[in-house]
Amino acid sequence: MFRTKRSGLVRRLWRSRAPVEGDGETDRGTHGSGGCCMGKTTKVAKSNAGSEAELKALTHSILKKIKEKQLEVLLQAVESKGGARSPCLLLSSKVDAKVGQQSYSLPMLLYKVFRWPDLRHSSELKRLSCCESYGKINPELVCCNPHHMSRLCELESPPPPYSRYPMDYLKPPDSPDSGPSSSETGGTTYSAPVGLSDSLALQESGERAHWCVVAYWEEKTRVGRLYSVQEPSLDIFYDLPQGNGFCLGQLCSENKSPLVQMVRAKIGYGIQLTREPDGVWVYNRSCYPIFIKSATLDNPDSRTLLVHKVFPGFSIKAFDYDKAGSLQRPNDHEFTQQPRTGFTVQISFVKGWGQCYTRQFISSCPCWLEVIFNTR
Repeated sequence: MFRTKRSGLVRRLWRSRAPVEGDGETDRGTHGSGGCCMGKTTKVAKSNAGSEAELKALTHSILKKIKEKQLEVLLQAVESKGGARSPCLLLSSKVDAKVGQQSYSLPMLLYKVFRWPDLRHSSELKRLSCCESYGKINPELVCCNPHHMSRLCELESPPPPYSRYPMDYLKPPDSPDSGPSSSETGGTTYSAPVGLSDSLALQESGERAHWCVVAYWEEKTRVGRLYSVQEPSLDIFYDLPQGNGFCLGQLCSENKSPLVQMVRAKIGYGIQLTREPDGVWVYNRSCYPIFIKSATLDNPDSRTLLVHKVFPGFSIKAFDYDKAGSLQRPNDHEFTQQPRTGFTVQISFVKGWGQCYTRQFISSCPCWLEVIFNTR
């Protein structure tokens, strides 16, 4: 039987759909225990043959109505798992599809089929800033590219005891030349002026001001120079097709530890760091969890900080501008004099730290980042 190019694209897309439990392959982003994404990590049982056939027929029917060039865009995004840059897939937002007793909008159906089979409602999603539909309300055409979306990582209440650290890290270290140091309480302190001459020199030379700098560490050793960020969005990755940003794979590391080398290779597509009107968001583009500690992820009155686990495909507001104003404590003169000291976010790839792990301090993690915000 004669097969059209459109039919071939549709079959390839169906074969690239997101796996559900029972397929023999499971998305690492839908499993795990604890962390701030706990509420979203529902295991999805493989549907019965009837509903699977119904979903397949419905998906094929809808995809065959999409233009070939749009199918190619969708296929590029799905097969590269978001690694290759793909344009928006603008389709009508008013088309509904029904699977069993449940109705879905066209975007929701594509997000469920190609990214998150357990997705229930659009309120669980966050559109990435690279998308044309970002910030627009109810447009006639909406982007349906599944890799222009992320799942929202909602904090649990009460949060799980991954780790709790006193707020000592808000106090400036004794020496401006000291690196990360683990205190007796388990807090990791970082002196913001360390190496900032790298980025401050850029301002003095006439270049525009950075909004943050990023330091990459392997255990207790910083690798490479501080990366100064001026653009609103930054990709931090080890191996990313068409990657543009902070490539950790190009840094010269002398660490021969098998664990460090293994974790370094698992960074893959890494993370996307984005400055948005309400704060700084981190999107986990890799295939493994990341772990984040930030003062604005917890109650400003709390004397402890949590380490939050973020699964692949999820986004979290790692730094909240409104909450940042409440970080200053009464009589905290030192904090006022050195505002950068308190405004940092620590991110570990693959390996967590804290009470539930063998690593008590982030300086024991194989590969991690420190994001230092410029609040001046």
